[in-house]
Amino acid sequence: MTDISPEQIRYLNQIKRHVYIVRTARIFILFGFLILWELAADTRIIDSFIFSSPSKIVRCFREMVSDHTIFFHIWTTLYETIISFLLVTAFSILAAVLLWSSVKLSEILDPYLVVLNSLPKSALAPLLIVWLGANSKTIIVAGMSVAIFGSILNLYTEFKTVDPEKIKLIYTLHGTKRHVLTKVILPGSVPAIISNTKVNIGLCLVGVIIGEFLAARNGLGYLIIYSSQVFKMDWLLMSILLLCIMAMGLYALISLAEKWYLKRNNSGIR
Repeated sequence: MTDISPEQIRYLNQIKRHVYIVRTARIFILFGFLILWELAADTRIIDSFIFSSPSKIVRCFREMVSDHTIFFHIWTTLYETIISFLLVTAFSILAAVLLWSSVKLSEILDPYLVVLNSLPKSALAPLLIVWLGANSKTIIVAGMSVAIFGSILNLYTEFKTVDPEKIKLIYTLHGTKRHVLTKVILPGSVPAIISNTKVNIGLCLVGVIIGEFLAARNGLGYLIIYSSQVFKMDWLLMSILLLCIMAMGLYALISLAEKWYLKRNNSGIR
């Protein structure tokens, strides 16, 4: 085992100190905000009926846990988000491959993809309800609509920027376009695909919530819109906090998959 120099030890200690300071500051900001919020509600600096308070939100969560209703709403939103995310990932890779394989097709469809990607997806939700009805299918499609067009464009751009020398080598060895795709394009684009999924999971969640606002009878989006209509601010803020936790959890899972891939790839290179 090689000896570590004093400079390296000092550098590693600086990194550890930096990480400790960042994590401590994050925790301090979070708990400081919650304490100030609770104190402001208790002392009536803010109206607890409108702004609620951390203690009321916790109490509301316990009540909904006791009757198991909150789990049904969480599972509904989570299920719709995961299904829309998986469909977006599959369709965007397939569409990007088709665009890469045909230059003529990509030139024809490019302006349509740009326009559809720029279109506010909330404008499509009422149309989807008319076409598909007020059901989970509509919500899943709404979740897909937010992410799929941008995902296709990003992956297609990534496919086009793969090292041309590697592609030339495949053709030099009498390889076909299929060999280029399977040996160069797709393997070389895996980091970009994973990075794209980290964006898509958040966009799919946004699309699902938009769909639940308009076409759901359960789910966290439905809980948010219903609680705002009947002025149950505890429900509303609790639902928003649960969405934040859900978004962080899904993002963390994809980040773990990315780390696993990079670790496996690096070990394979060695």
